[in-house]
Amino acid sequence: MIDEVRQRVKELLGQGEIKGFLGLANKNGQVAPHLFTDAGELETLVLGDFKGPGDARYPLNKVLIQLSRAYPEERFGVLVRGCDERGLKNLFVWNQLEPKKVVSVGIPCPQELADACGCPQPYPDDSVAPPVAEGAEARRLAEMEALDIKERFARWMEVFSKCIKCYGCRDICPMCFCKECSLEMDELIPTGQMPPEVPIFHLVRAVHMAGRCIDCGLCNEACPVDIPLRTLYKKVGDILHKEFDYRPGFDKGKPPLNMLEK
Repeated sequence: MIDEVRQRVKELLGQGEIKGFLGLANKNGQVAPHLFTDAGELETLVLGDFKGPGDARYPLNKVLIQLSRAYPEERFGVLVRGCDERGLKNLFVWNQLEPKKVVSVGIPCPQELADACGCPQPYPDDSVAPPVAEGAEARRLAEMEALDIKERFARWMEVFSKCIKCYGCRDICPMCFCKECSLEMDELIPTGQMPPEVPIFHLVRAVHMAGRCIDCGLCNEACPVDIPLRTLYKKVGDILHKEFDYRPGFDKGKPPLNMLEK
C-alpha cells in the first residue's frame, strides 16, 4: 500500500495539483509529521507500522489547519485514515478548512487498530486500497454501560480524579481549533487548582466536543493517566445521534450545535 500512496503523491506533486503533501516520515528511526514538497523525499514516507495501538499516530489535520492559515492561497494534500477523513468533513463544515484547498490520500486501517478503537468505519470513503478491516464494536463503552448508574458514576468520578490538567487531550485533538479555549476560562476552570474540580473540567470539554468529535482516539492515547476519554466522547456522540440524528463526519449538513458562521 505504501507504493500506491507514494505513486499518488508523486502524481499530485508532479502535476502541480498540490503545494505539498502532509504525511509521516521516518528519519533517523523516528516517525513524525512531515510536509513533502519534492518527489525525491518520498522514500522516507511511511504509513505507521501499527505493531501496537497508537503507533505513529498524529493529528495531521490539526497541522493542516496551521498550514492553511499560514498559506491561505495554497492547496495541500494530506494522508487520511477513516477517522481523519471524518475530521476533514467536520472541519469543512466548521469553516476551518476549504474543501477545494485540500486533497486527501486515503488508506484503510488494519483490523488490530479497528478493534482497539472500536471504529465503525476503519477506512475512508476514498482510498488508494480497498478496506482490510471491518467495523468494530465499542467494547469499553458497552462495559461501562453494563454497570448500574451508581457504579458508573463512581467509576467516572474515580478516573476523573486522576487528571493532572496537562491539556494533552485538548492539544492533540484535531477538532480543538477555538482561538479562545473554555478550559482556560477562570469562570469555568479555576486557575492553579490541581487536580481540577471533578468532574467540571472534563464535562466542559465533553460538551464542547458534542457535534465535533470524530472518534480518532488521540485524546485517549495522549492522556498520561489513562482516563478513558474516548469512551466518554463516544457516549456524547451516541446522545447527539439519538437526539438529533447526526454523527460528525458521517452525516451531511451542519452539526446541530454549530453556531459558527463565515
